[in-house]
Amino acid sequence: MVQRAEADFDAITSQKRQLSVNEIIQALDLTPTLMSVLISSRIRFDANAIAMLPSHIKVIATCSVGYEHIDVAAANARRIFVTNTPDVVTEATADPTLFLMLGAMRRGREYASIMDQGWRQRFGLSDMLGIDVHGKSLGIIGMGRIGQAVAKRARGFGIKVLYHNRHRLNPDLEHGATYFSDVREMLPHCQILSLHVPGGSSSNAYFDSDMMALLPRGAVLVNTSRGTLVDEDDLIAALSGGHIAAVGLDVFCSEPEYDLRVKDLPNVFMTPHMGAATVETRVAMGHRALDNVADVLAGGTPRDRVSSAPY
Repeated sequence: MVQRAEADFDAITSQKRQLSVNEIIQALDLTPTLMSVLISSRIRFDANAIAMLPSHIKVIATCSVGYEHIDVAAANARRIFVTNTPDVVTEATADPTLFLMLGAMRRGREYASIMDQGWRQRFGLSDMLGIDVHGKSLGIIGMGRIGQAVAKRARGFGIKVLYHNRHRLNPDLEHGATYFSDVREMLPHCQILSLHVPGGSSSNAYFDSDMMALLPRGAVLVNTSRGTLVDEDDLIAALSGGHIAAVGLDVFCSEPEYDLRVKDLPNVFMTPHMGAATVETRVAMGHRALDNVADVLAGGTPRDRVSSAPY
């Protein structure tokens, strides 16, 4: 991907370390031939940063599905396209969703700790028991590409799939899943719940204590979508009190400085926001971002446009 960027776009790249926003803007100021900037979700382009971009910038391409780190409205105001890379992360994100679900339900973190400490104690038949996955009911909030891929995998475990979405899927895409137009009506039936809701300020703390209380006691929560969806104070209380039996998390409200109270709970199985972290997916994301840049530089509309800049 880097070779393509340098060959096809005469790009300036940074592979040894992540540049700061100020360093990126300085490089763009000094190179008027550059008309695009390609970043990852680790780099925040807020309104102030976008205001400082030179006038020759036409597109901000993020190598991620989420684009909460970019002030899209500010980019729109400057007639700058914002693009993301939605399709290519679907399978890679669905896999660790099941991994986190299994790890949470089968006490993966606790088992790993036992082995790391040398495992010199014997366990009785009723010690350190996990929760069966087979035959459970899985509620999916957000039945887009990733939600559907998770449902496909879950059916292999004999799991009954329920889902809530803004719109019901066509019957040929449901594969027997049960649709709930009201998420609150679905939650009491969810022994497992997986979140796949787009981020943004309107969905911050979407899953709070009121929503958690609707789950049956002993339910399991998985979040590989956006950390800001979950009220972490409420989650910690639900886990500590036993209403939620376990949780699998790849995302957190604050990253990488996540709430360290979470790590002190034994019923949390977590990974550091690495849901799409495979070699193949990262390469595909990079090429998809470059495809979007190429679309804009050719005078067209990018295929993954999340901005409404009126060109």
